[in-house]
Amino acid sequence: MPGAFNILSTHNLSKSRKKKRRRRPISATNFAAPKTVAVEIKTNAYEEEEEEADVGFNLKASSCSQSHIIQPLGNLLLLDPSTNIRNTGLGNLQILSDEVLVDILGLLGVRDLGILSSVSKSLYVFSTHEPLWRNLVLEELKGEFLFYKSWRFTYISSVNPCFSPFSTGPSILCIRNFYSDYLFQSWLCANLEMKPEWLQRDNIERRRRLSLEEFVNCFEVLNKPVLLEGCLEQWPAMEKWSKDRLVQICGDVKFAVGPVEMTMEKYFRYSEIVKEERPLYLFDSKFAEKITELGTDYDVPVYFKEDLFSVLGKGRPDYRWIIIGPAGSGSSFHVDPNSTSAWNAVIRGSKKWVMFPPEIVPPGVHPSPDGSEVACPVSIMEWFMNFYGASRNWKKRPIECVCKAGEVVFVPNGWWHLVINLEDSIAITQNYVSRRNLLNVLDFLKRPNANELVSGTKDRVNLHDKFRAAIEAALPGTIDQLAAKAKEKMAQNKQLNFWESVTDANTGGFKFSF
Repeated sequence: MPGAFNILSTHNLSKSRKKKRRRRPISATNFAAPKTVAVEIKTNAYEEEEEEADVGFNLKASSCSQSHIIQPLGNLLLLDPSTNIRNTGLGNLQILSDEVLVDILGLLGVRDLGILSSVSKSLYVFSTHEPLWRNLVLEELKGEFLFYKSWRFTYISSVNPCFSPFSTGPSILCIRNFYSDYLFQSWLCANLEMKPEWLQRDNIERRRRLSLEEFVNCFEVLNKPVLLEGCLEQWPAMEKWSKDRLVQICGDVKFAVGPVEMTMEKYFRYSEIVKEERPLYLFDSKFAEKITELGTDYDVPVYFKEDLFSVLGKGRPDYRWIIIGPAGSGSSFHVDPNSTSAWNAVIRGSKKWVMFPPEIVPPGVHPSPDGSEVACPVSIMEWFMNFYGASRNWKKRPIECVCKAGEVVFVPNGWWHLVINLEDSIAITQNYVSRRNLLNVLDFLKRPNANELVSGTKDRVNLHDKFRAAIEAALPGTIDQLAAKAKEKMAQNKQLNFWESVTDANTGGFKFSF
């Protein structure tokens, strides 16, 4: 058997690596009771004035903490550090952080991980880390797999038809006293229930039977979110789109699921069994082209009928998606593409929304200066654990709500938003351009780094010119009229008094010109 250090061959190290979002470590954790995890979370000064609150986290009913072999480092505080078997089983590799070690193992193939897992108990723990096997399944098997219990069992059963994960008994390998915050938090985030206080705040404006004029003047012009009720009552999808029905009408047609494509049947099998930190999300922009019936089972609400990107016909960027995911799946903080606004309609299930206005970057989120990249916590649950409380005492608090089946959320352009499914959910979302945000979109499309920022189309660099020309042809003079109104409004806002005119808004002091 080759030694552990000989496995890192040149061939294996040449595999490409994907940029990862970095995990915020747990500062101190106690994990004793099978149903409750108490975690002390260190955040910033915005939380200092909050009332003392219970920081315990409840596990899902299906979880069993006592069967989990990895414990958080907080449980080691009152014990002899040498009790932790991590270092003794890693040899010289113990100097590497858990995160770096997992990154290195991510370069290895199945055979090498199997060999490593037989070297020591510590390397067994690292080599069987579920995200490693998830990557192997998705890279090698694509969407051609049936999910069994775990990603490791899924891979083994796919390459060895005689293997039955359902007939496997308890492992004869007994592992105790392995402590790691990094590995533990991945399991923790996959098994936590949403805390009640994370769901309590519902400060979005809710409206029913809103007129189009009211929507435009009170929300779209003001770039303000709103939850609309009673918009989907006539949609056939509200009655038809059960899991069984979708499997029936979609048959063998495959849909985009993360980096792969899967049939509805295989995806629903996965989503009903899986329990992981970042569940795969079915998010397909070509669903109506693939299954015509899906496109006719819903109708765009009257508030969003004006969609100026439609002047490009088939040359428009991707704009509509069917979204399906289990509880815990969702989208981490982002701003919708191409400076568009959006609407999201829930057909089954419910979703928790957290939204910040364009001028406020959410805590824990770090966009690059040009906006082309965003660094954020590894998972949505991790953001709630470590950062949600940071905004509770902010002067400008986020807009939050739980959107249930039959309801629609309007997301204005430029707003940061996070969405997590609270249960198995099915939804439709569309991005659109109206006259209210046309100038913003045109300005976005002509940015110098448009080839990095523009999305949903292959022709990123020329999209601005094509779109502007198509608007001028279809709606002559519209752009000039909107630009004139915007200039007039800006001039009105800039009518400063004497003291405002001599004060530097950035510093609060006087400014001098010579």
